[in-house]
Amino acid sequence: MTAPAAFDQIPVVDLDPLSGSLDERMELAAELCRICHEVGFFLVVDHGVSDTLSDDIFAMLRKFFDFSNEQKALIDKRGSRHFRGWEPVGAEYTNYRPDIREQIDWWTEWPAYPKDVEPYYLRLLGPNQWLPDELLPGHRELTNQWFDELGGLANRLMGAISLGLGLAEDHLEQYFGTQTMSLAKFIHYPPTPEGEAGVNPHHDTGFLTVLDPGPTAGLQVQNQDGQWIDVPTVEGSYVINLGETLQAMTGNYLVATAHRVITTEERYSAGYFHGPSLDVGLAPLPLHERYAAAVAASPHHNSAGFMASIAETTAGVAEMSSSHRPSTYGEQLWNYFARSYPDNVAAHYG
Repeated sequence: MTAPAAFDQIPVVDLDPLSGSLDERMELAAELCRICHEVGFFLVVDHGVSDTLSDDIFAMLRKFFDFSNEQKALIDKRGSRHFRGWEPVGAEYTNYRPDIREQIDWWTEWPAYPKDVEPYYLRLLGPNQWLPDELLPGHRELTNQWFDELGGLANRLMGAISLGLGLAEDHLEQYFGTQTMSLAKFIHYPPTPEGEAGVNPHHDTGFLTVLDPGPTAGLQVQNQDGQWIDVPTVEGSYVINLGETLQAMTGNYLVATAHRVITTEERYSAGYFHGPSLDVGLAPLPLHERYAAAVAASPHHNSAGFMASIAETTAGVAEMSSSHRPSTYGEQLWNYFARSYPDNVAAHYG
């Protein structure tokens, strides 16, 4: 068994076989798991998402980001103890450097727990902040459609990944629990200043990301040799990548691949980040021993780390080199907020 060679392009996958027979789904599942092992990124076409959804979402976010800062600040993220709403350029830190982008974060909505609830990560559950409908008509309904349709696509992909790993097709979906926590992130990038990044190199936190990158280039993925590979723009496609949670549960067989955005033009994108209930444990999946053998044979997979916490970085742990593995998805998600929004966490929780 040999380690995969460094990739030099991002695959494009036709998902039409997901609607076919079990044999057709199994063949596609095997191909997807190979890509997720070797690359961790791919584009999908024939994905079943409404043709008009992308146009409607981008029209909405362009209108929002054209508002004045005073209007956008009606849903300022700093006012939400559940970390939802709008933030200006430079508000989020990735690998402890400010990102040159502004964005809106809307998470799955659940009733809020008391501020001092334990376990602490349940404090992330709560309501979104929405603009008055007369200011941005229909944005709540459209965002909920985004959650529904892209969540459906993510579940279909998780079914294929489950099959490709030798598990039941619904294994990962059943594992997700009943109080799931997913994210819709709508982003505006101004042109990136020299030496900075629209979003700095990072891994995604959760299970599976579905991104509409828009027509403007700028997304780059780092291969095993440390080279940055441009993600192509393919009309009507979505970009799919894996997060650290699925990497951990597969013993590093599937990888969360580092990526960044650097753009020479104004750029918009829209992301969906598929997540389970916060109390879901991150124990290893029951995989055949051949997967562990493949990891052992690949220095890239065997050494793949996580995003480092603030404490680890202070102690000298390098970026994306943490060996710590959270025991629950809630702990993993809280770690993301603590390193990305330390001032917000301190303001609401001390």
